[in-house]
Amino acid sequence: MDVSVIIPVYNEAQTVESLVDRVVAAQLPLKQIIVVDDASTDGTGEILEKIGRRYPVCRVIRHEVNRGKGAGIRTGLAEVAGDIVVIQDADLEYDPAELPRLIDPILHGVADVVFGSRFSGAGPHRVVYFWHMVGNRFLTLLSNMFTNLNLTDMECCYKLFRREVIEKIRVEENRFGFEPEITAKIARQDLRIYEVGISYYGRTYAEGKKINWKDGVRAIVCILKYNLVARRKRES
Repeated sequence: MDVSVIIPVYNEAQTVESLVDRVVAAQLPLKQIIVVDDASTDGTGEILEKIGRRYPVCRVIRHEVNRGKGAGIRTGLAEVAGDIVVIQDADLEYDPAELPRLIDPILHGVADVVFGSRFSGAGPHRVVYFWHMVGNRFLTLLSNMFTNLNLTDMECCYKLFRREVIEKIRVEENRFGFEPEITAKIARQDLRIYEVGISYYGRTYAEGKKINWKDGVRAIVCILKYNLVARRKRES
């Protein structure tokens, strides 16, 4: 089984080259890297052009206007060719060297979907924002209440799918609402879902972190929308 890695990128000139280097260096049966530049304005596009020339396995797609992480993932999903699809952020908070452990349950035929978890891993975890941790745990708990899953980190970037699973799902959210949306939609299917603990090299807002309290509010809306509202529509 080979792997397609989707990397949505927006204004990550400081990290994206190193990140792609690490993905290539990871011990993966790599089919392709799909980098979706979401109309970056900080020179990321020029760096990605250089990366595309260096690595034939890497395809760069550019949005002409900024549309958000979910939109970038949706664009990338339309191009996947690997048997396993990996979502990878471009900011180096997550280490691609850990991807072989994450794909292992799928390779061994026991999982259809794998989530990373920043809260169950034994590796290093940078100490950053208390209220972000509280918010993540609250959103995970709320999501679990509606999905009947026992995830520890619903908002984690690392989500891996067998291609035939993710191909059946229509991604609607354009921003960070992708996380609760995709969780709700896979929970409604008869899928084998695993979690694997990961390290976390979090960054501060001064270092480029983008998610904010509005995205937290949207996540609550998405949990209700893709669980309660979707259920009522199916039952009506």
